[in-house]
Amino acid sequence: MEIQLIRNATMKITYAGKTFLTDPMLSPKDEFHPFAGKARNPTVELPLTNDEILEGIKSVLVTHTHPDHFDPAAGKTVPKELPVFCQPGDKAQLAEAGFKNITPVDTADVWENITISRTGGKHGSGKILERMGIVSGFVLQADGEPTVYWVGDSIWCEDVEDAVEQHNTDIITHSGGATIPGHDPIIMDEEQTITLTNAYSEAKAVAIHLELLDHCTVSRDHRLEVAEKAEIPASRLFIPNDGETLTF
Repeated sequence: MEIQLIRNATMKITYAGKTFLTDPMLSPKDEFHPFAGKARNPTVELPLTNDEILEGIKSVLVTHTHPDHFDPAAGKTVPKELPVFCQPGDKAQLAEAGFKNITPVDTADVWENITISRTGGKHGSGKILERMGIVSGFVLQADGEPTVYWVGDSIWCEDVEDAVEQHNTDIITHSGGATIPGHDPIIMDEEQTITLTNAYSEAKAVAIHLELLDHCTVSRDHRLEVAEKAEIPASRLFIPNDGETLTF
């Protein structure tokens, strides 16, 4: 299995011989509005060209359709015939963008001998939670491959805990501590990522969704510093740079 972080939650996951593109956000730097009033987003450019990003892609996974996970540039650029897996409430928006082969995943679906299971999550807590809407994560399972749980835009919560315990997975976390002013974080921050990693001592974790959006408060350096203080070994927590590929 390979995970290439493109930027934010956009990855190329090569799994059981098929390459997924996840949460495509393909806008150039400064394309859309601030989320925290600090800077236009995205705050950095893509590390690869669109042709390089789309090379070899066989399917698309979309956890939800906030603009930092599925943006107008993705709607224009990603080939419309590719199979797209999403949460049920997002089918209409993806169809409106022109995609022709959309599968809303209620609980689980099987594609090319890969089981794709949808998990829940909480995109924040308190008053902000209702505003942020429904989000999902996905678990990938196939013979001869590690089971992988991509948490998506969620804080540490019962849904996440249950998913890890149920599937006994390695984990991809959104760990940038994204925060809308006046509210608690709406995705995992550095401390919640450590809590999750400590709770499942056999799991490897890959921390993404860092250093791209003006409401993300956690840097890669700080994420690494907190992990080192918590004595999390480098063999268990990975913090890839944009464009970097990890092989498991």
